[in-house]
Amino acid sequence: MRLNIVVLPGDGVGPEVTEQAVSVLREVAGIHGHSFHFSEYQVGGEAIRAGGSPLPASTLDACLKADAVLLGAIGSPEFDHLPSKEKPEAGLLKLRNALGGFANLRPVKSYSALKHSSPLRDEIVDGADILFVRELLGGLYFGEPRGITNANGNSAAFNTMRYSASEIERVARVAFEAAGKRRGKVTSVDKANVLETSQLWRQTVTRIGADYPQIELDHLYVDAAAMHIITNPRRFDVILTENLFGDILSDEAAVISGSLGMLASATVGGAIDLYEPVHGSAPDIAGRGIANPLGAIASAAMMLRHTARLEAEAADIEAAIDSVLEAGYRTRDIARDASSRTISTSEMGELVCGAVAQAADIRYAYHAV
Repeated sequence: MRLNIVVLPGDGVGPEVTEQAVSVLREVAGIHGHSFHFSEYQVGGEAIRAGGSPLPASTLDACLKADAVLLGAIGSPEFDHLPSKEKPEAGLLKLRNALGGFANLRPVKSYSALKHSSPLRDEIVDGADILFVRELLGGLYFGEPRGITNANGNSAAFNTMRYSASEIERVARVAFEAAGKRRGKVTSVDKANVLETSQLWRQTVTRIGADYPQIELDHLYVDAAAMHIITNPRRFDVILTENLFGDILSDEAAVISGSLGMLASATVGGAIDLYEPVHGSAPDIAGRGIANPLGAIASAAMMLRHTARLEAEAADIEAAIDSVLEAGYRTRDIARDASSRTISTSEMGELVCGAVAQAADIRYAYHAV
């Protein structure tokens, strides 16, 4: 397999965690004889410092020519004074739009080794395994008109939440297809009792659901969904929702895994797939070597699964993460007791690389027998 991967380390802890994800991908390539080519470009705050734009033309051009894009994190408080269209986050929104990925896949599961890292009781999180399918190119984040006005000394701000039936239909099909490979249930989340966009959302998802009679479909208002994610996360298989709700609910669900640093994501459906950990740039801990790289490494596994179609290699990375956690190794964010073996960002990456090699050896030995 040949894969051309554009790496966008980004801001804050982004370069630190991305470095470890790339190391794991190199390990996989070496074991299996794949050819992964990595090229690195600037985006976000680092790109603003270098040239004034959060998404330089050279970066976008490279991404559009790649097989996949691996992103670290974007954002820095030093740019909070800039207009919205000039901030680091504007570069991410423009990149997503240009790549065309409309479905963001965010898996959240309870790791048996990390149950005590969650603020929720063990019996609540044990066995929880949710896939969020978030619509990524519509809703409040992209709707027009938007802006801030000032008349007679009175400021006002406005955003537009807008969805078409075709936008809802295409992401709904992603959710139903995913559920068919999992446990066969889709929970669609909206606010149909208040919002017209949510009424169209519910109508469209119900219509598309009729094409998947083998999949169980239910609907929840977003406030009820937020409560059930905390009180009974095992009731969910695939959660389908729009852009804003998906952003908030998937971050909330990080308590199931014990840390936002554990969560990976894949943005699919467009010309080029984009992979990134769910966490932010965390500038307060940048450069200290304590960031959790497992979300970035798990994002690399999703790249191998969804873009390269290398299921066995993706499974090896995920098994390696489980193995390292079961051995008691933790970065600071998931170290909750004295028995934890707290290690650095780079040490975690090295351990996962070693476990990947071991997982591959075990699998080959099993098939040889």
